[in-house]
Amino acid sequence: MAEVEVARDGAVQTITLNRPDKLNAFTLGVHEDLQAALEEARDPAVRAVVITGAGRGFSAGQDLTAFGESGDVAAMLRATYHVNVLAIRSLEKPVLAAVNGVCAGAGLSLACACDIRLASDAAFFVPGFVGIGLIPDSGGSFFIQRLLGTPRAFEWMTSNRRLTAAEAHAWGLVSEVVEADAFAARVTERAAELAAAPTRAIAMTKRLFDEAATSTLEEQLEREAEAQAEAARTDDFREGVAAFGEKRAPEFRGR
Repeated sequence: MAEVEVARDGAVQTITLNRPDKLNAFTLGVHEDLQAALEEARDPAVRAVVITGAGRGFSAGQDLTAFGESGDVAAMLRATYHVNVLAIRSLEKPVLAAVNGVCAGAGLSLACACDIRLASDAAFFVPGFVGIGLIPDSGGSFFIQRLLGTPRAFEWMTSNRRLTAAEAHAWGLVSEVVEADAFAARVTERAAELAAAPTRAIAMTKRLFDEAATSTLEEQLEREAEAQAEAARTDDFREGVAAFGEKRAPEFRGR
């Protein structure tokens, strides 16, 4: 049984972490398979990506039985988590984390590296790291601080408090909470909406937001101008304008 399963439905690629008996905890094999899946997602035919977990969990984080086997934790992080987090951020399309259950430690970091997070009402979120004497890694200190702000992120990360799906929504950690029975259908619906959107405009928006935190206003205005000029040359822009004039729904093609 593959530790990461990949399925394609039209323009949506779904990547499922598949170690349900271990709550989809990460091993070297999971990382290698996830890296291959994210590389496959670069196919221009893929216009939206879903990352989720099999069984009762999104991911409980690192499999501690395999943690530090090489003796060099920093090298392990660089070769595994860093590669996959950067791959998610470099994808020129939206990535949706479908958090179906426990989301802890590096699993939380991975979910927060995605562009959008939907949660089942059965999901819950646990920092994990401080509970075993570690610090947030795999981008956790970067993405969670951006999502929650420094005071709340610091308090949560250092308290190791379990957060319900409802609390995560109230905090802005997830954009939507769905009843467990309806969760799969809602994820499919939301992914299809993203895949039908103007993919290149979404990709450029993703890049602009990634750059905004370290840019001056002048730099960001210039990036916007350059990106807007590029967006205005796309077929999707021409279709959007035509649809607006004809008072119909646009049919974007992602180009």
